Amino acid sequence: MSQAAEGQDVDAFLSFYRTYYSDEIARLAQNYPKERRSLYVEYDDLYTYDADLAERYLNRPGEMQEVAEEALRTYDLPVDISLGQAHVRLRTLPRENTIDIRAVRVSDDHIGSLVAVQGIVRKATDVRPKIVEAAFECQRCGTMTYIPQNDSGFQEPHECQGCERQGPFRVNNNESKFIDSQQLRVQESPEGLRGGETPQSIDVNLEDDVCGQVTPGDHVTVVGRLEMEQVTSGQEKTTVFDPYMEGVSVVIEDEEFEDMDITEADKREIIELSDDPDLYEKMIASVAPAIYGYDQEKLSMILQLFSGVTKHLPDGSRIRGDLHMLLIGDPGTGKSQLLSYIQQIAPRSVYTSGKGSSAAGLTAAAVRDDFGDGQQWTLEAGALVLADKGIAAVDELDKMDSSDRSAMHEGLEQQKISVSKAGINATLKARCSLLGAANPKYGRFDQYEPIGEQIDLEPALISRFDLIFTVTDSPDPEHDARLADHILTTNYAGELNTQREEVATSEFSQQEVDNVTREVAPAIEPDLLRKYIAHAKRSCFPTMTDEAKESIREFYVDLRSKGADEDAPVPVTARKLEALVRLSEASARVRLSDTVEPSDADRAIEIVRSCLQDIGVDPETGEFDADVVETGQSKTQRDRIKGIKDLIQTIAQEYDDEPGAPVDTILERADEAGMDAEKAEKQLEKLRTRGEIYEPQQGYVRTT
Repeated sequence: MSQAAEGQDVDAFLSFYRTYYSDEIARLAQNYPKERRSLYVEYDDLYTYDADLAERYLNRPGEMQEVAEEALRTYDLPVDISLGQAHVRLRTLPRENTIDIRAVRVSDDHIGSLVAVQGIVRKATDVRPKIVEAAFECQRCGTMTYIPQNDSGFQEPHECQGCERQGPFRVNNNESKFIDSQQLRVQESPEGLRGGETPQSIDVNLEDDVCGQVTPGDHVTVVGRLEMEQVTSGQEKTTVFDPYMEGVSVVIEDEEFEDMDITEADKREIIELSDDPDLYEKMIASVAPAIYGYDQEKLSMILQLFSGVTKHLPDGSRIRGDLHMLLIGDPGTGKSQLLSYIQQIAPRSVYTSGKGSSAAGLTAAAVRDDFGDGQQWTLEAGALVLADKGIAAVDELDKMDSSDRSAMHEGLEQQKISVSKAGINATLKARCSLLGAANPKYGRFDQYEPIGEQIDLEPALISRFDLIFTVTDSPDPEHDARLADHILTTNYAGELNTQREEVATSEFSQQEVDNVTREVAPAIEPDLLRKYIAHAKRSCFPTMTDEAKESIREFYVDLRSKGADEDAPVPVTARKLEALVRLSEASARVRLSDTVEPSDADRAIEIVRSCLQDIGVDPETGEFDADVVETGQSKTQRDRIKGIKDLIQTIAQEYDDEPGAPVDTILERADEAGMDAEKAEKQLEKLRTRGEIYEPQQGYVRTT
């Protein structure tokens, strides 16, 4: 750029600052350099002022940033303050300059220009000092030689400017100039990926005051200059180059789904659909239409996608609005397929399977690698963090190691992940809903055993789920006939469609294919449903009506009253009350309603009641018992265990000269513990397995 052209551009920027940013520059001058060192400029303001100047800034960002900062240095300030090291940072670029990470191409002239990328921070190095001007002190005569440094390697002086000898030199840190530096790895957001694509990432170099603002798991928009770096293999340089970004500005996105494009036409269609009297039936019919039945489960999944409202209280505390749901069922009942479908519909989602997931992979890992300069520890965000403000679908939950599962406890209730590893102490956000699927302990439900005993998950984890559905596969001729028809129709529709596409001489017309496909097509197109959910979560925050509050209160108090007797079990805990509130809010969101009506409360009550009927009932008494879920044992079982242990101790005292209580005597007197001999024998076996009793001699037992 010629000096005349540069002078014109400096004048243009000065005029631009006076027109748009005089107040901002005054604030910068007041807080410079301790609190603020950058002037943030909106691209739209620059484009409105001078479109040519804005275009040149995008195409030649390196030169134009120097010009913009030169103009800032020469800006007339009312006080005697020099903005010598202040930066100008452009942000909010136009849509055509916001590119996908996987779409970076040399052929599209992206390299060397200013672009914006959106994604999630996967890794971040520590903020470390970087030398920009090194002061070399001659060890012979003490003369200082100042050499500016750049990214191509550390430059040392050839000879001393004082004694003209070639050293030796040492770097004088006090006289050298340093700035903060940090590297980020930004990965594509999960909501932008479809069809199992591997997310791609790009490294971003940050300098000075933009360092240290983000942590792994944050959704960000980074504006920066795209550059290339040659890939080396050992000491050898290769012909391949990697793109990276010299970051100009980083904005943490608080929007729900920044990649979702919802046009005015989409909004009209969404509002029209929200007034449909059969809206809930259509929603249910839109979830995995290839899977027959499960209306209650599908409705719950829809409510989970919409989620309740996250409440922030004046004292700073937070009540989660996300619903957690667990499907436990026999093999071959379509649980994994439901999970996969939900993962596709959810505007933001991460899918993982139990055996292939570790605690670190679900939460966060401290990794030591060469990211950044030299070996260092960095944090890497796991599945729950990547699914922030979306859904984490975890299949085969029962196949995970229990130690790995326990890492999820904090993520489910507090919705954050605390990491203390390798000297890194950090808290990452995990504001997601968990949709889990698991098989019973023995692979299939045993109809003679209580369901609570067949779930091979820790009670502490189970109690955190708002809804738990059991999916049993029991033969029923009428139901099986309908299921067979549905599966055959679904497969036939697939056969016709595939043959029509693959075979040129197919005898089936498009009309015939459409007629059959219509029977198994979703009532609402998946793309529209995703936009509907994103729109509802962005703009709809319903509040409870007095009638809805009363319905929920009545249901809760009525259930609790069943546990008022001294011997009765506790039928339900306050956690279920919060689940009812979340479900009611989600039900109102489905209609895009600003109020939670009694019909929403009734819908939530019906779902919770059916869940409790499935899993929260003591099979021996038929009464609701919260402990079946909360602790894994019903009150009846606890009483029975206490009774038989008391009986063992009593008999052991009676047979003082024997090694313990004789098993035969225990079985004969089992009615004292309120059970028959057969149940007592089973109970003894369980206690022996759990180590609560032992056999000092065959035929005798003692309590531990």
